[in-house]
Amino acid sequence: MPVQSSNSWMRRWPNRAEVDSALRQWVADFAPELVTVLALGYFGSYARDEAGLGSDLDVVMIVTESDLPFHQRSGSWNFLAIPVPVEALVYTWVEWQQLASRQPRFYQTLLRETVWIKPLENNRGY
Repeated sequence: MPVQSSNSWMRRWPNRAEVDSALRQWVADFAPELVTVLALGYFGSYARDEAGLGSDLDVVMIVTESDLPFHQRSGSWNFLAIPVPVEALVYTWVEWQQLASRQPRFYQTLLRETVWIKPLENNRGY
């Protein structure tokens, strides 16, 4: 996001703390609408604190179920309150359980790197 500094413009992109705070506020603001969301977190450059100019926020959501195809699910969520573009991966609980065998390397990356804002309840586990 551009920020004016004296008579010139500098580019300043939101840092991890700002984006983390915005996502946490988004979860708090939309809590009633998140009843089907079992878990929500972010991974990628913001989770690794490596984000730079133009970085997007990679969000992972686990929902109870969905009638929408995987590639259409993220469009159901309004992330406009987040100060950077959001790329959301929305898995059903069944898909999340299958991810370990279908995409083991990606699944391990998610387990290792995701900063969970709304973690799965204790009895479900990752």
